[in-house]
Amino acid sequence: MPKPHTLRHAAPVLLCTGLFLAASSAAASGITVQVSDEGNKPLADVIVYAEADGGQAPPKTLKPGEISQKGLKFIPLVTAVQSGSKIFFPNNDKVRHHIYSFSPAHKFDQKLYSGTTAEPQTFEKAGTVVLGCNIHDKMLAYVRVVDTPYFAKTDDSGVVRLDVPAGKYVLKAWHYNAVSAQPAEQAVVVKGGDALLGAVFKLALKPAAADAPASSY
Repeated sequence: MPKPHTLRHAAPVLLCTGLFLAASSAAASGITVQVSDEGNKPLADVIVYAEADGGQAPPKTLKPGEISQKGLKFIPLVTAVQSGSKIFFPNNDKVRHHIYSFSPAHKFDQKLYSGTTAEPQTFEKAGTVVLGCNIHDKMLAYVRVVDTPYFAKTDDSGVVRLDVPAGKYVLKAWHYNAVSAQPAEQAVVVKGGDALLGAVFKLALKPAAADAPASSY
């Protein structure tokens, strides 16, 4: 499936509390981020993004996303796109789906359909969009719409890398099951050259529901 960003996941690295600098002769300037819960368990499916600290307009590098329906599940569970991007919703099940969202960031109602004929949705407003299916109540997915092109999703080791130009940023981390609906954040300064800035987040999570959807890519 197409990726909603061009940022690369990094291999796990040894981290310490707070920010650190790690040498990398082959990499451009950027940020490596480790996210865990309060019990130090790595967190997958965390959307990490960097917003320029200064109010300048971010570049628009819009790339479409895709959330398919297969096995009566949305895949992936969590998607991120830059505001203004489209998301396609192919139905790979043998049954029809009727997807919708009541979220203020993007309300829509996609009538019963099958196959890949459904029109894509354009997500113009930053925020969180929760998706459901009118036919299959247990189907859930989450879209985090951000105004910056610098975003990525943590892997199973809770690690992600953002390739960003040198500058000052507000680094944010959002998880769909976090206690706070607002992302955790910290100010960072990315220097030019081959140095990688490192950041650590710990997020408090709500108790997982017994029928909560599993992480999926």
